[in-house]
Amino acid sequence: MQPDRWWVSRTGHAAVSDRRPVQRPLVKICGLTRAEDVRRAAELGADLIGVVLSAGFGRSVPLERASGMVAGVETSRVAVVVDESPYGTSERALAIDASVVQLHGHEDVSMIRQLRELGDWTLWKAVRPRELRDLRAAVDRIGPFVDGILVEGWRQGSVGGTGARLGLDPEVVREAMPEGLTFVLAGGLTPETVQDAVARFAPDVVDVSSGVEAALGEKDAASMEAFIEAAREPRALRTDS
Repeated sequence: MQPDRWWVSRTGHAAVSDRRPVQRPLVKICGLTRAEDVRRAAELGADLIGVVLSAGFGRSVPLERASGMVAGVETSRVAVVVDESPYGTSERALAIDASVVQLHGHEDVSMIRQLRELGDWTLWKAVRPRELRDLRAAVDRIGPFVDGILVEGWRQGSVGGTGARLGLDPEVVREAMPEGLTFVLAGGLTPETVQDAVARFAPDVVDVSSGVEAALGEKDAASMEAFIEAAREPRALRTDS
């Protein structure tokens, strides 16, 4: 059964310009490769769990194993794919009964439109801007066709998951994100840095993978718990960068 469409409203974020309390973001634990980590993330209260379903990456999970890995867990699931065809993406999303499809490669508007016709998923597109103009161009080009933009730091030859922090000014990043478009912040987040990142960027969702790992693809339960608690700790919005 196809899940209901899932999204986050950005109402209230774009207009914030002083030190008002920041809405607590949703927390996504991504790059999960083990069933025990999926269950623990859910038990700790993660709002979303992400699985890399395209082959060839350090945290990739084969489809036949991914479906069993998330079985019995009610937490919303995110299918992370890189440069798959629309039908290949659909197959992967259905395999884990995903609510969200996260496009992490060079997917264009044509592909996104075709994917829209195959399922009622919420669609997020990852971007890795080197400069503010890169972010604005991506939002202008892709924003009207997706439900959210995931923004993370740029690193040569990478499609994400490397811990590269976003080096752009938080205020201009917030201003670049239109109302109604979910802002997902990723890259370089850890239990020690996420609270400050939330206060500076005011994202709707914070996304962590390597920042809560004991080894590649192996999550550390204590780190996940600390990250979730820190992300949800109320803090005033910082307008300095």
